[in-house]
Amino acid sequence: MNILVLDDEKEIADLVEVYLKNENYNVYKFYNSEKAIKCIDKEKLDMAILDIMIGGKNGFQICKYIRDKGLKFPIIMLTAKIEDNDKIKGLTIGADDYITKPFNPLELVARVKSQFRRYTLYNEVENKKDVIEINGLTIEKQEHKCLLYDKEIELTPLEFEILLYLANNRGKVISSEELFEKVWKEKYFDSNNTVMVHIRRIREKLGEDTKKPKFIKTVWGVGYKLE
Repeated sequence: MNILVLDDEKEIADLVEVYLKNENYNVYKFYNSEKAIKCIDKEKLDMAILDIMIGGKNGFQICKYIRDKGLKFPIIMLTAKIEDNDKIKGLTIGADDYITKPFNPLELVARVKSQFRRYTLYNEVENKKDVIEINGLTIEKQEHKCLLYDKEIELTPLEFEILLYLANNRGKVISSEELFEKVWKEKYFDSNNTVMVHIRRIREKLGEDTKKPKFIKTVWGVGYKLE
């Protein structure tokens, strides 16, 4: 499990890192929000622990940034004091839990485990859903069927798997390498333009404007994402 820890109090961030690593979690630790945002954009995270009063973008802003990207992993907020208004604000923008400083590191670990249990149960329910709907695009997993505004789109099995993988990771940028290795089950090579060709065909079938695609966005130099 990959956990992002953001706190500008070095002693606290370092202590949290030690306790989480003792539980075999992989920790991405940062003392400033700018580097944390880059990590959020680049890495596949399973949880974020955010200090509210950090400099630059504060914890609330980082939390909102994560949720605006469509990422659903648990977020725990760290705060020196907790006012009802702050708690309501945090929960409204997507925080899952709060811990008030100073705190017992063992309590934090217990909260982390509790959030992971809840998130796992939530995902088990979500994964049972056979239909994904995104802005008029409907993907029926079991039937291997794709509809755009209720009109069926004829996709090849590979095209369907690409679209489904992007939909299952909605809001996340997926590299060509990841797409190829997940869908084709083969090793990816830099010179391989297979993914690009298939993305182009899917866009054509969806009637996408190549300059302003509605569904599959290209993030230049990184990959693709479905919004």
